[in-house]
Amino acid sequence: MRISTHISYEEATRSATAIRKGIDNTPNNEQLANMTLLAFRVFEPLRAHYGVPIYITSFFRSTELNKAVNGSSSSQHCKGQAIDLDDTLGGLTNRMMFEYIKDNLEFDQLIWEFGDMHNPAWVHVSYDGEHNRGIVLRAERKNGKTKYTRHE
Repeated sequence: MRISTHISYEEATRSATAIRKGIDNTPNNEQLANMTLLAFRVFEPLRAHYGVPIYITSFFRSTELNKAVNGSSSSQHCKGQAIDLDDTLGGLTNRMMFEYIKDNLEFDQLIWEFGDMHNPAWVHVSYDGEHNRGIVLRAERKNGKTKYTRHE
């Protein structure tokens, strides 16, 4: 089963934490529809633009899995509306992906996740089929807590 041309169902739902802790990470039909929409509106256009594989570090998270990884209680990952991307495959940089999404694609939230001033450690992007706000943020750790600020 595939979520989109370049995302398998297994890739979209895999989690070492879920396997290790025996957590069911199966999306329902609504979550699966959200995942498909995000894949077609954000991931596939990004992949087509660069023409290289893009590594997905996190896509769908069940509520139980989200708690186990200390995710936000309002995480869009639990709705199938968020995906985390990382250029561990070497075709481009996380900054390149971030800038392309920001300048060319519709999204709800785009977050420069940690890293430094030159490159985020990974890119978080969400897509809400009902209402995309176009919010661009930067996540940083301050005194052991994550702080989100507007990214310019």
